[in-house]
Amino acid sequence: MASSFASPSLPPGPRGPAASLRMFRDFSRCPPKQCRVALDRYGDVVSFELFGARVVVVGDPQIAGEIMQDKDDAFSKDWVTRGLKLFLGEGLLTSEGELWKRQRKLIAPSLTKKQIAAYADTMVACTKQWLETRQAGETHDIHEEMTEVTLDIVVKTLFGTDMGTGHADVGHAMDRVMSDFQEVVQTWRQFFPEWVPFAARRRTVKTARALDRVLYGIIKKRREGSEAGDDLLSRLLAARDDAGGRMSDEQLRDEAITLFVAGHETTANALSFAFLLLAEHPDVDAKMHAEVSRVLGGRDATSADVASLPYLDAVLRETLRLRPPAHIFGREALRDVTFGRYLLPKRSTVLISPWALHHDARFFPDPYAFRPERWLDGSTSSLPKHAYLPFGGGARVCIGNHFAMMEAALVLATAAARFRFERTSSEPVDLQAAVTLRPRGALGLRAVRR
Repeated sequence: MASSFASPSLPPGPRGPAASLRMFRDFSRCPPKQCRVALDRYGDVVSFELFGARVVVVGDPQIAGEIMQDKDDAFSKDWVTRGLKLFLGEGLLTSEGELWKRQRKLIAPSLTKKQIAAYADTMVACTKQWLETRQAGETHDIHEEMTEVTLDIVVKTLFGTDMGTGHADVGHAMDRVMSDFQEVVQTWRQFFPEWVPFAARRRTVKTARALDRVLYGIIKKRREGSEAGDDLLSRLLAARDDAGGRMSDEQLRDEAITLFVAGHETTANALSFAFLLLAEHPDVDAKMHAEVSRVLGGRDATSADVASLPYLDAVLRETLRLRPPAHIFGREALRDVTFGRYLLPKRSTVLISPWALHHDARFFPDPYAFRPERWLDGSTSSLPKHAYLPFGGGARVCIGNHFAMMEAALVLATAAARFRFERTSSEPVDLQAAVTLRPRGALGLRAVRR
């Protein structure tokens, strides 16, 4: 008797060489937007072949959750993330298996809500220092400024003051790495082995070695010091695993640079987009300012104030929905995996795009509108799990999510108490979807004193 159940098959999607070439062209321009386009056209799971490699885009929150959590042992990091090891080494973002589990367990106690509350004063002080250089009526690139503010914050909270004035060089190095990485992974260069010495790869290696000299110098100084500091690096130096072992210098370097990227690059992008969206929606800005004024009453913000700023929190959540810095992430199938009627073949690259999920009208009506109220009026209270993924999901959810949200809230509240911002151009803002989602080019905003 024949079975009434059909065998799992490949998900629908474009077929044939010409369609694959078009898909490669479109993905190279802006991967997260193209994920949404493909899902709208073919359904919740899309599959296509790209020069012999199978790519599967997932837009179903349930399947995304199974990949990230329930069946995570069937997947490893994808080749794009593995490529970041050239710069990040074996940090939490790139490591796998037992090494990842050990490192996560060592680092987690240093990034609890209670621990990061100690950094609130530093976050506010760095923001005030930036605001003191601002004059009403002046127009500046808000992305460049947020890059400097978050860089200042992460240097002081992660390393203390040991980097001195050299931290600006580190920030510029990060920009170079982002551009070089995009040059490799979003062009024809991605189809060549990692040992091919493209100029972008050579520059990344050179930049990594320059940063190594700085970071290993800081680690050496801390190990030789007699007093423990209160920054994150000091906490990592003191961390011990169950057997009493501590991190090697190489592990400390890898985790430090990973935390540096997470605490600097992604938050700078999120804040830049938040200020942009507020400038484009003065009614939202006015509501947020009224809340900040009522809660703070003219004093500096503290970590305890964050919970009393629900509208500001909604602004940040809506910003992360519309412009998630972690816009896409991938997994590679270690074996054939089935999800209902769909087959994900071994060695498939599976893409999950928070951008695509966050712009799904089934979960977020009017998905391209900036409407913070959706986080307060109950319309998002019954979201499917994994429909909103600004920090990823599953066991590998971003370990610094509390740090990032408190940092963003305190910077935004401190700035909103003093200035509002206006756009100086009506031109659409182009996006650069590299390792993170960031504005392409300068993002000029004019400061107006409250």
